[in-house]
Amino acid sequence: MSSTPSPHLSNRERAAIRMIPFIVGCALFMQMLDATVVATAIPAMAAALDTTPVKMNVAITSYLLALAVFVPISGWAGERFGARKVFIVAIVLFSAASVACALSQNLPQLVIARLFQGLAGAMMVPVGRIIMLQRTPKEDLLKAMSFLAMPALLGPIIGPPLGGFLVTYASWHWIFLINVPVGALGIYLIMKYIRPDLPAHARRLDWLGFMLSGIALATLVWGFESIGNADATRLQTLGLISIGASCGLLYVWHARHHPHPILDLSLLRIPSFAISVLGGNLCRFTVGATPFLLAILLQVAFDMSAFAAGLISFTGAAGALLMKFIATRVIETFGYKRVLTINALISGGFTAACAFFEASTPFWVMVAILAVGGVFRSLQFTAVNTLTYAQLTSAQMSKASTFAAMAQQLGISLGVGCAALIMNISMNARGAATLAQDDVAWAFAAIGAITALSFFSFIRLPANAAEQLHQKKRP
Repeated sequence: MSSTPSPHLSNRERAAIRMIPFIVGCALFMQMLDATVVATAIPAMAAALDTTPVKMNVAITSYLLALAVFVPISGWAGERFGARKVFIVAIVLFSAASVACALSQNLPQLVIARLFQGLAGAMMVPVGRIIMLQRTPKEDLLKAMSFLAMPALLGPIIGPPLGGFLVTYASWHWIFLINVPVGALGIYLIMKYIRPDLPAHARRLDWLGFMLSGIALATLVWGFESIGNADATRLQTLGLISIGASCGLLYVWHARHHPHPILDLSLLRIPSFAISVLGGNLCRFTVGATPFLLAILLQVAFDMSAFAAGLISFTGAAGALLMKFIATRVIETFGYKRVLTINALISGGFTAACAFFEASTPFWVMVAILAVGGVFRSLQFTAVNTLTYAQLTSAQMSKASTFAAMAQQLGISLGVGCAALIMNISMNARGAATLAQDDVAWAFAAIGAITALSFFSFIRLPANAAEQLHQKKRP
């Protein structure tokens, strides 16, 4: 679409321009809400599905892993089949998978449904964003992008208390069923306001690379999570890790010889990109682990209701939202390297501080620690997300965006898996079959330590990292 709005636009076309950010925002809100609302319901779902809260981690990691695996092909799918068609199919599949989650009678059924949810989510938001970028006039793009940021910020705030409310006063099934009316509204608005587009000449997809990278990610994460799991034999664990490592090595060889690999590993030769991906992923362990561990600690160990636990859990996201207003000024004042290195230790410390929560800990103390921890975590991700693109050319931006999106979901998934692994190891060390408060405390301490380890990644940043970013802003 032209960057200059045509005076001959019909009222319908003008309405479409206004509605597209709202439509894409609905899709993003569903995805963000689904990623945060489930953790609060973990104990109730575990009881209903006849499993343990620790084993329920796969309900979260399967969704995140599917997002990580399928995000790289979302752009190709939009080109090959038409962005509008893919967007509609993705919302339909996401809504149908949500119903399947609610109807699940056991954990394997839930995991399969969550995998389909993740697949749909991987197509839904990136393709919706492409539609918005293509059809919004440039002078309206900043306003549209600002509007689109709101669901990403509000989802983590609304998710925990909403999930807790539904679990406490209705049932856990409703945390999935609420996606259905939102999805139906989204489909109606797409049909009304977004005109059909013709499939473009799509680039040739790197199918072999997609298969190798997908198998490597899935089996490595699955194998990693099975360590310390009494239900998994040593042979199964070694087999999964061996398959994952083999596929990973094959992908590295493949990517070096393919002209357009699905994940361009050559980007890791760029210092700022490599450092931000590694350090950022270590920091993202806490994003996945903290809601999962808080739900178990507050509801299982402290015997709180899901609603009360949700009212405590959401404060971290609220603190993160507050930092958004001043994060840029803080980073420009102190510099990227200083902020990222020092803040890595502070963020890790606040995560580890949750290990000292007791049933007798005052409500306000827990809220304060989580809120302040959220402030520092938000500052860290604002700096990391900007640093990712510091040394990239315009031609590298698309590939880097795909790589970073995959890495982010993988880091969050690994955080949940690592938390479950530490709790399993702690239970095995005690010779116990049931979860205790100390098991959760060890997991919080470990996740905090992993977050702090990102210090050693960020310390390698060049001293002029901030200068390179400021130079990019100059005309």
